[in-house]
Amino acid sequence: MTRQRAPRAPGPGAPLSGSLLAEAAVVFAVVLSIHAAVMDRYSWCAVALAVQAFYVQYKWDRLLQQGSAVFQFRMSANSGLLPAAMVMPLLGLVMKERCQAAGNPYFERFGIVVAATGMAVALFSSVLALGITRPVPTNTCVIAGLAGCVITYIMKHSLRVGEVIEVLEVLLIFVYLNMILLYLLPRCFTPGEALLVLGGISFLLNQLIKRSLTVVESQGDPVDFLLLVAVTGMVLMGIIFSALFVFMDSGTWASSIFFHLMTCVLGLGVALPWLYRLIRRNPLFWLFEFLFQTETRLYLLAYWSLLAAFACLVVVYQNAKRSSSESKKHQAPTITRKYFHFIVVATYVPGIIFDRPLLHVAATVCLAVFIFLEYVRYFRIRPLGHTLRSLLSLFLDERDSGPLILTHIYLLLGMSLPIWLIPRPCTQKGSLGGARALVPYAGVLAVGVGDTVASIFGSTIGEIRWPGTKKTFEGTMTSIFAQIISVALILIFDSEVDINHSYAWILGSISTVSLLEAYTTQIDNLLLPLYLLILLMA
Repeated sequence: MTRQRAPRAPGPGAPLSGSLLAEAAVVFAVVLSIHAAVMDRYSWCAVALAVQAFYVQYKWDRLLQQGSAVFQFRMSANSGLLPAAMVMPLLGLVMKERCQAAGNPYFERFGIVVAATGMAVALFSSVLALGITRPVPTNTCVIAGLAGCVITYIMKHSLRVGEVIEVLEVLLIFVYLNMILLYLLPRCFTPGEALLVLGGISFLLNQLIKRSLTVVESQGDPVDFLLLVAVTGMVLMGIIFSALFVFMDSGTWASSIFFHLMTCVLGLGVALPWLYRLIRRNPLFWLFEFLFQTETRLYLLAYWSLLAAFACLVVVYQNAKRSSSESKKHQAPTITRKYFHFIVVATYVPGIIFDRPLLHVAATVCLAVFIFLEYVRYFRIRPLGHTLRSLLSLFLDERDSGPLILTHIYLLLGMSLPIWLIPRPCTQKGSLGGARALVPYAGVLAVGVGDTVASIFGSTIGEIRWPGTKKTFEGTMTSIFAQIISVALILIFDSEVDINHSYAWILGSISTVSLLEAYTTQIDNLLLPLYLLILLMA
């Protein structure tokens, strides 16, 4: 959200604020709801993880306030360890349940690995906080140690040897990515956001390595391989250029030409051969055939191109207004920034209804383009680097306190993750009936509709503040109401959605996520769709 400045973390010895307790209460409500729906040894591990994360989060907040957190984190928010630590474990649990119900043992085990990996990286973040806290917090160490022992014991007797190795591989990648990216990108993340983003990247990188070593012809979906290669390739490209530009000025024409040549080398010499090995076809021919396979796809591509052009015009027009105004420090108002939320809603809804595989691929390509353009802006690559810096500075807010501008990338991720994370092999037998039929729309509902309406109405007509925050009761209520109307419209226009008698669960899920939006100080574009996805899939 952009309608208020988030409260700072509590100081040493200070009691937990009401907003932190309310955020924790919402997260615990979600955890207990999933535990009640699943009720097995893995869900008990999730409860234990949530308890220790709640205690350790306070230690992280103290470290941030004291400036003793080793790396430079974003300071306009609390640590966010609890809500971030629960995403991967809960996602793994609901994925396991859905695939078990669909009779798919491979993806059922995959869900268990996702849950175990999420618990492992969360425990590492807890150990890191406790290890650098002085004096050593004895009580919190005991609680974290007990929770860690319970989780380790259960997982030791539940995971196969290969799965244990896979979890340890992801943890190792996560540790190295933390050391590299948090050093290169100060103030871009809170500890919770780093846990969520870097944990997800680590898991994707490990999956790509695993599938590359065990590739079998006709195994796996090419659209999934495209996502793995695109995300991994863009992250590795950023690390490589960050290292290279330590020794040269990235803003010169010579460096810019070198950047573009190296991008072509990495794309044509590494990414495309890697993708060819996975899909056993020429990636460019496959992509061309995929995009123009049906007439519907041609219409969707033309429609999305018009929306992209409109978004660019909005950016140019707003910057022209700033240039003509007296104040050069003019910032785009909240309603203007929410134009882009409306644009992505108009983009994703037709894609979900008419062609989800095309939307999956288009979102992947768009993510790669966004990250590439951010590299161009960050490194000041000519000829567009300085222009992008000027154009995008208008849309900055307090969350863009680091060297990277990530809010637009988070918006794209929040809308796309429900599309990417659906276990498609587990949905062939109607296992996504009821509230689960709305899972692809989780990003549209939580961010495209809920977050947008809450921001606009909260900043214009809101008067009653939620305790401990500047967000308003009116904004939250209008957000819930708008999402309910959106669900009704989805039922009208998408004939494949049949929610049966799951109205109460849908209303409870939307209300819970809206309350989380009211109290969290983390990146809501990323966090809210994931929690709504988890609740709807349960």
